[in-house]
Amino acid sequence: MRSVVWSYAPGCKMAEDKMKAAGQQDTMSGMQGCIFVLGGARSGKSRFAEGLFPQWPAPWTYLATCRPHDGEMAQRVAHHRAWRGAEWHTVEEPLDLPAALDGAGTSPVLVDCLTLWLTNLMLGEHDIAGATQALLAALGRRAGPTVLVSNEVGQGIVPDNALARRFRDEAGWLHQSVARDVARVVFVVAGLPMEMK
Repeated sequence: MRSVVWSYAPGCKMAEDKMKAAGQQDTMSGMQGCIFVLGGARSGKSRFAEGLFPQWPAPWTYLATCRPHDGEMAQRVAHHRAWRGAEWHTVEEPLDLPAALDGAGTSPVLVDCLTLWLTNLMLGEHDIAGATQALLAALGRRAGPTVLVSNEVGQGIVPDNALARRFRDEAGWLHQSVARDVARVVFVVAGLPMEMK
């Protein structure tokens, strides 16, 4: 596996330094053990998130929310699996993230991504508010570190159809709920991580 080592620019380490000072680097759990990584398409957010994991002992759990609906998406999934390597245990869970998080035990977990999870919930006409609350409760129960990845979709123009507008709104509300409670939020643009919290 190719490992990715991230070095932060001066002034972008606030949350990391706080965790080290509090002695939480190795014993991150609950909401204090959650890192939320946001960014646009091809921003480098997933690569950044994966690069956080060498600080914790392997094996690591990758919770994949993607449902490959066509050959091109299946190829993307295969490429991502090959990139991650043997340190990762992949669990494919498009809907029941709370159960998957509970099942991961103390293993460091990467959830990639919340916007695909939201898409699956919307297409299945699930209760999004209830699912969000269940996710937050599961994150609070976690006994190991958790990194959540999601796409920031609210910075473009207003979509021209009702479904896309609803998705944008639901994603924004989901992101606010997660960001409010987790210990650290990082926004990635052009491969550059910026500490938001």
